[in-house]
Amino acid sequence: MTLYEYDRSLGISGFCGVDEAGRGPLAGDVYAAAVILPLDAEIPGINDSKKLTEKKREALFPLILEQATAWSIASASVEEIDRLNILQATFLAMRRAVEGLKVKPSFALIDGNRNPQVSVPSRCVVKGDATSASIAAASILAKVARDHSMIELAQAYPEYQFQKHKGYGTKDHYAALDKYGASPVHRMSFLKKYFAEKGETPSLRHGKAGEEAAARLLSENGYLLLEQNYRCPGGEIDWIAQKEGFLVFCEVKARQSDDLQLSRPAEAVTPAKQKRLFRAAVQYMQEHPTVLQPRFDVIEIVVSPSDGSVLRAEHLPNAFVPDERNGGLDYASF
Repeated sequence: MTLYEYDRSLGISGFCGVDEAGRGPLAGDVYAAAVILPLDAEIPGINDSKKLTEKKREALFPLILEQATAWSIASASVEEIDRLNILQATFLAMRRAVEGLKVKPSFALIDGNRNPQVSVPSRCVVKGDATSASIAAASILAKVARDHSMIELAQAYPEYQFQKHKGYGTKDHYAALDKYGASPVHRMSFLKKYFAEKGETPSLRHGKAGEEAAARLLSENGYLLLEQNYRCPGGEIDWIAQKEGFLVFCEVKARQSDDLQLSRPAEAVTPAKQKRLFRAAVQYMQEHPTVLQPRFDVIEIVVSPSDGSVLRAEHLPNAFVPDERNGGLDYASF
C-alpha cells in the first residue's frame, strides 16, 4: 500500500498529518508542521523526510505549499524546550501547527506513539511519516523549515557552523562547544551534564565578560542601566538602559580577536535576531509603559583568545531600526 493509498483507505476527508523535526539537536528550536492534502491528486516523491536527500526535500517543499489544501509550520523555542522539556515543547509546537491551519481539519494523524492532544480528534501512527502521505508531507515541511532556521542561526553564530550539522551533536559541534562554550540558542537542558562533566559552566565563555564591559561602557557614557538579561517568551535583551529621552535596548556581541575573520560581532545581529529583540522590547514596554523613545543599539566586545580579557568595546547607537514587517508589529506605534 502506498502512502496515498493509506490516506484514502481511512475514508476521512479534510484530515491533517502532523510531524515534528529537531527533537534531538543540541541547539535551535523544535519545529512541527500540519498539512491537509487533497487526496484526488498526488505530489510525486512524497516520502518520509529522513529517506529523502536534502535536494529532494527542498524541491518538494514549495510543491507541498502550493498544492496542499492547507498547511502550517510552527515551533517551540529553546527557552520553552529548557523550561518544559523537549517532549512537552514538541507537543506545544504540534498543537500550534494544527491551530495555525487556515482550514480546520476534521481529524489529525500524529506521527509517533505519543499524542500531543491537539484541538481536533486525533490518533497516533507509529512510523507515520513512512505510512501516510499527509504525515510525510508534514515531515518535509518541518524538516526544511528547521534546516533553514539553523542556516540563519549560522549567520548569527558562525563559530558553531550550524549550517553543516543543523545543531546535532557532531564531533565538530562538540569541538566548538569546547572552544566557545554554549550560545544563547543552545539547549542548556541538553548540555548541563556535558558541561558538568567537564567542570565548566554552560554559559557562553566570554558572555559575562562582554556584558560587564558593556555595562562599564554604558555607565561611563552617562547611561542609566535599568535591567540586565531581560527574558520573555519572544526573546532576550542583554541590557536595557536610559539616556536623553531614549529607552535603549542593547545587544552585546562578544567575539575572540582571532575569530574576527568570520565576521564582526555586530554582523551577527541578523534580521531574525532583530525580530526576536524587537518582540522582547515590545513585551518589556507593555510591562513598563513609558514615554521614552525606543532605540536598538549593539555593543561590540572583542576579547583575547588567550586569557579572555577585553581588548576593545565599541558602542553602536541606533544599530538597526525594525519596522512593522518584524512579526506584524508596528514600531511607529511606540
